[in-house]
Amino acid sequence: MWIVLVFALAGGVAQLVDGTLGMGFGVTSASVLLFMGIAPVTASAATHAAKLPTTLISGLAHWREGNIDKAILLRIAVPGAVGGFLGAVVLTNISLEAAKSWMAGLLIFFGAVIFARFGLGVRLIPTPKNGHTARWISPIGLLGGFVDATGGGGWGPVATPSLMTVTSHEPRKVVGTVNAAEFVVAVSVSFGFLTGAAQHGIPWLPVIGLVIGGVIMAPIAARLAGRLPHAAMGTMVGGLVVIVNGVTIVASLGGLPGWADAALILAALVVTGAVARRAWYREKAERAVAEVVEPALAP
Repeated sequence: MWIVLVFALAGGVAQLVDGTLGMGFGVTSASVLLFMGIAPVTASAATHAAKLPTTLISGLAHWREGNIDKAILLRIAVPGAVGGFLGAVVLTNISLEAAKSWMAGLLIFFGAVIFARFGLGVRLIPTPKNGHTARWISPIGLLGGFVDATGGGGWGPVATPSLMTVTSHEPRKVVGTVNAAEFVVAVSVSFGFLTGAAQHGIPWLPVIGLVIGGVIMAPIAARLAGRLPHAAMGTMVGGLVVIVNGVTIVASLGGLPGWADAALILAALVVTGAVARRAWYREKAERAVAEVVEPALAP
């Protein structure tokens, strides 16, 4: 029972982050499962099994809050489902060791994307600056779905910053649309894993915990979208994902002495905390300026 409670807490925190930032649930959940020694295919299948109810509730909650653009939802969800199915099929047909290295490396990359986006204000994923919006939405969905399935997470880190670039929507509407589309992607990815029999060996107790925590937190996160300190939260999530998967990579290469592992992890946590603190102050300053400027520009 304790493992259900622990993962319920983890699922609640992950969904709070995902529902307010538009990314984080899959990357966080897959990182924890991979760190526990779960096989990559099983970790991704388990993550997407947990996503089915959490993304459904989250999507409905964002819909109720008016955070969804229906036209963009269809344009990104359908190609996302295609990419997700293909990614699941690919992951079930590569060797265990190759899959583990690929997934850990991909999760480190997306952790770095999240860390840089919110902690440093830098976008590591290049997104088009010009051109008609409709031209880019389908490729974004296709790529996001594929990396989400093969990496156990990645839909949000690809789709959210990309839509913020190619659309003129405010952040809460982008986050809501991405969260709602993720349900369609999760269904497709889960079906892809079922065809490859990846459902065998899924650690159902952690999945149940993730579902409980995620479902409880989903409507709360939808209501808080746009109100919480995104920069600090995103920085901490990105940093922790890099640290956890970095440990997995180092262990696969033979590992380091225990004291060296502990020292590196502690140093990484200190750096992550310091950057998160600076990001929080930066965001507070930007919001203060916006509160002064916006009334002045109002007619």
